[in-house]
Amino acid sequence: MADTAETIKKTVDQTVANTKAQTEQFKAQAETAQAAGAKALREGMEKTTASLAELSAHSKSNLEALTASATAAQKGAEALSAQALSYGKTSWEHSVAAAQSIAQARSVQELIELQTNFAKSAMETYLSEVTKMTETLTGSVKDSFKPINERVTATVETFQAAR
Repeated sequence: MADTAETIKKTVDQTVANTKAQTEQFKAQAETAQAAGAKALREGMEKTTASLAELSAHSKSNLEALTASATAAQKGAEALSAQALSYGKTSWEHSVAAAQSIAQARSVQELIELQTNFAKSAMETYLSEVTKMTETLTGSVKDSFKPINERVTATVETFQAAR
């Protein structure tokens, strides 16, 4: 009976030792898994925070580009309005002067000459003004789209770098 008790005691001691070893091994694995999970969560949160900060900076740059574009468009519209107003005033003054001189014509031949000269001058002035306004409009459109084009280029470069 002593042998049986001794065998049972050894078996229990061995089972307890095995259980403790397995418990320690399980505990070590659980701690490793927990540490790896915490590290992965921390890295994920850091990446998310960095991405959100980058997105915020990108959005701010886009808003600044839109503001610069709108400002350039407004300046272009103001320049075109000023040119149109100036042309209208000058054209009106020339028309009044031409009407006065046509009214003082002494013959039909002189009247036709004055009218022809006025029409020719008015057409040349008109074409010159249209050319100036076209140049102003073209410059304004280029200036308006420049900030937006720069942002599109920066965005494309960012996406290409992320590949």
